Amino acid sequence: MPIDTKHQELQGLRIDRTERGSEGDPSPWAKRTIIVGIAVVALLGLSALLYRVFGSSAPEVETARATVESSGDPTAGIVLTATGYIVAHHKIEANSKVTGRVAWIGVEKGDHVKEGQVLVRLEDQEFRAQYEQAAGAAESARAQLLQLEHGSRPEEIQQTEHNLSEAKATAANDKITLDRTKSLFAQGVISQQALDDATAKYEASQQREHSIEQSYQLAKLGPRAEEIARAKGALMQAEGQAGYAKSQLDATVIRAPITGTILDRSVEKGELLTGQFASAARPVFSLADLKDIQVELDIAQDDFARLGPKQKGIVTVDAFPDRKYDGVIAEISPEANRQKATVQVKVQILNPDDYLRPEMNSTVKFFADEPSKKSSASGPAGVFVPTNAVRDHAGKKVVFIAFRDKALQREVRVTAQRSGGVLVQGLTGGEDVITAGPADLKDGDKIKIKGQS
Repeated sequence: MPIDTKHQELQGLRIDRTERGSEGDPSPWAKRTIIVGIAVVALLGLSALLYRVFGSSAPEVETARATVESSGDPTAGIVLTATGYIVAHHKIEANSKVTGRVAWIGVEKGDHVKEGQVLVRLEDQEFRAQYEQAAGAAESARAQLLQLEHGSRPEEIQQTEHNLSEAKATAANDKITLDRTKSLFAQGVISQQALDDATAKYEASQQREHSIEQSYQLAKLGPRAEEIARAKGALMQAEGQAGYAKSQLDATVIRAPITGTILDRSVEKGELLTGQFASAARPVFSLADLKDIQVELDIAQDDFARLGPKQKGIVTVDAFPDRKYDGVIAEISPEANRQKATVQVKVQILNPDDYLRPEMNSTVKFFADEPSKKSSASGPAGVFVPTNAVRDHAGKKVVFIAFRDKALQREVRVTAQRSGGVLVQGLTGGEDVITAGPADLKDGDKIKIKGQS
């Protein structure tokens, strides 16, 4: 192709810019598009700003779900709910009466024991020796008293009587000899010395006769009353010492004071236990009857008026929430706790089982009346709402319901009091009632529920 022809074709492909006016200016259609886009962006920003300003002015409220209660519901008569701990009605902590080393242990924690069952034995060699020594002394004192009470034996009295007869015969013979000696002395046959010897011998015989006579009379009379009384006192003292030694020996065997379950055991074989009155004494074991347990509650003084003696309730524990137990108030403290502003109440569990343990967290729901006295009908008895959801308005009771970001006012009638709330009529149940919000809240006001975006 000729070069001139190609040049002409290239010239035809060039863009003619003379019709656009000044070089680089956009067309009128482009300008309109840009202006419309800027206006849309500005409108959206203004809408967002207005939403933030006016939307954030809605007050924030808290809500709770209204629940239906039927007359057949066993919780319909609850007047108070309280929490506490399970405790044993009688918990016994036993320690040793004597100081000794542990020789044998027959129980472990959790074992069930019967009253009188041997739990621990201490080494008893020293205590046994002391008891045997004291028992021997008591037997000796007893024999001495019996000897005095029975008096002299017949053989002893008879022997004394024979001695007395012999002494009398000797004295009579010495008297004859003395009389003969006096006669011979008067005749000058014998000397003065012979007379003196005969006189002394006769006097000695008389003294011996008199002494044996006194012994014979005492043998027939027996011992004096004072001697018997002194022997009785000695026996009582010896028996007391033997009894004390026996009690010390018996204390080396520690037995279960009641039938129950071992809650704790704090000793091991070979340990030295100190007596119960020593400063370092510590419990050997603790036990309780787990068929006799209670729930210990601290009732606020503001709620105390709702309860009374022998009031019944339902007991549950956190560990087994599906299990329920019958309970009745067994003890109300005669004084209040000033620091905590509470009154201690103990609820006896009437039907305990093996699931319950001391120190478990427990909840008691008290009834105004026995559930069995309530109607068994299943019709609605009312709707439960928290106490702070009910407001006074123009002499009427009203609640506010949160519905689609608005507060809707509903008039209600309170039918019964409950722990932490009331039963009302005028609601169907399932509504979200406002429990915290502005005091000047009105029907139809926009609201924001706390915790929701």
